[in-house]
Amino acid sequence: MKSVIIIGSGILGASTAYEAAKRGAEVTLIDREDPGQATGAAAGIVCPWISQRRNKAWYGLAKNGAAYYPELIQALEALGQQETGYKQVGIVSIHEDSKLDKMEEKARERREEAPEMGEVERLSPEETQQRFPFATGSYGSLYVSGAARVEGHSVRNALIGAAVKLGAEKVHGHAELVVEGTKVVGVKADGREFYADSIVSTGGAWAAELFEPLGLHMKVVPQKAQILQLHAEGAPTEDWPVAMVPYGLYIVPFSDGRIVAGATHENDAGFDTKLTAGGIHHILDKTLDAAPGLAAAEWTGAATGFRPSIQSALPVIGPVPGHANLFAANGLGSSGLTAGPFLGQQLAKLAIGEPLDIDLSLYGIEEIFERE
Repeated sequence: MKSVIIIGSGILGASTAYEAAKRGAEVTLIDREDPGQATGAAAGIVCPWISQRRNKAWYGLAKNGAAYYPELIQALEALGQQETGYKQVGIVSIHEDSKLDKMEEKARERREEAPEMGEVERLSPEETQQRFPFATGSYGSLYVSGAARVEGHSVRNALIGAAVKLGAEKVHGHAELVVEGTKVVGVKADGREFYADSIVSTGGAWAAELFEPLGLHMKVVPQKAQILQLHAEGAPTEDWPVAMVPYGLYIVPFSDGRIVAGATHENDAGFDTKLTAGGIHHILDKTLDAAPGLAAAEWTGAATGFRPSIQSALPVIGPVPGHANLFAANGLGSSGLTAGPFLGQQLAKLAIGEPLDIDLSLYGIEEIFERE
């Protein structure tokens, strides 16, 4: 039986733990639960097919992530995890016509190889309001029926719960690598030492400090996201589609009128968790322009999270340079909830020696490490 230690239990670490445990590995999942974990704060949109990003390697991960979700959710529910936070509700992408033209062209181009995207339909402003009543009457939208919403903390907890049911151990504590000679053999955490065949870093924005004792600098930085929580009393929002609106913002309706709106992309804030007037204003200004019906919603809260960001804006995965049994994946950024479960599956396969479904050379991890 292979043994694996995973450091970090966001969407990527939780997925890796579940996938490794499902394959019969002895799994230890370690996390110190820093405030501002991106997965815990975020609500996600699973709809990569209309993205205008041209990078084929990124799209491959995101597309595979979207396709994997239904199978994953079914497996989690079979293990007793009913609260996954995932539901296929479709999406309305509310924009001006020239933007919608490009989205529609891209979606129809990709549909043949991604039938899971479902129906693609161009909607008038009036038709958009029928599907998403908060919408403005000034913009039309592109509707994609196969899109889904996912709540970060719910799907993460479901993955961890399933992993534990399959035999994994969850440990709370600060992780430090145990090195014998030049080989990483285990991890210290919670006053104990854990040893394993493979050690996996999924520490997201905080991952760099783990590698400092090895003389390696990992070039990952936090990107701050501020996210608003609203409540629209009496609105039957359970089955409403997610809305994408200009400036890269989203509106995610859940049941009982609960709505999440966000998010900012702040590259120079470090790990500052405070909510700012500028960030909140940006979200409200742009979302209310596209969805003025939200103006009457109650503001019930807000949160901050820190996405892991790397210079290439393309996720990386692979063995850490110079350490054959030490693995890492990082850099998912704002696509974490879409691609995280699929990338976690690949990372688990890598750690236990199974063949992968991706070409590792496309996501070369060497570029984010430099020797100090």
